[in-house]
Amino acid sequence: MKLSTVQADAIQELGNIGAAHAATTLSQMLSSTVSMSVPAIKAVDLAELGNYVGDESAALVVFELQGEIPHGGYIIFYITRESAMRLTNTMLGMTDMDREFNEMDQSALLEVGNIMVSAFLDATAELLGFVMLPSPPALSIDMAHAAMESLIAQLGEEVDEVLLFSTELICEEHKIDSDIIMLPEISTLKRITGLLEAMMNGTS
Repeated sequence: MKLSTVQADAIQELGNIGAAHAATTLSQMLSSTVSMSVPAIKAVDLAELGNYVGDESAALVVFELQGEIPHGGYIIFYITRESAMRLTNTMLGMTDMDREFNEMDQSALLEVGNIMVSAFLDATAELLGFVMLPSPPALSIDMAHAAMESLIAQLGEEVDEVLLFSTELICEEHKIDSDIIMLPEISTLKRITGLLEAMMNGTS
């Protein structure tokens, strides 16, 4: 689905609001400042996905978008393996970067993803009046490209390209670099852009 400039700007602002809430939440959890990039929206051909999502080992906390649309796509808390280890070390009071992820690490990552994604969706729901609820989270620690391809294969609509909608969150103090990525179904995207356009027209 091609977005007009107005639609892309509106979705970027939506992401900005949601990500700001998520960044604030992560900042409170770590008791450290978390900075946030401007949300990036890219329509990516599936054959070129590897150019945007690399093959490094990463942790992905994956949620299915539910609510008013039964299957709305996915929202993902994405964090490189190294950053994930730093994050869980900070939360668990540990320092060893060479260990394997254990159950406590996995539980901590699920908790962080759940809290951040819930904050993101709460903010966007408040703006749009359109409820998108996260499913229970699933954790994948894998090569990022492979994990994303697996998710795309599960989308309900056959697609040649996907809309990657990501915001980078960085905690300099703990060297944590993460993203929130939205991978909406086409029907979800149409619903969101329709609501945003109506809201913009109503206030113009």
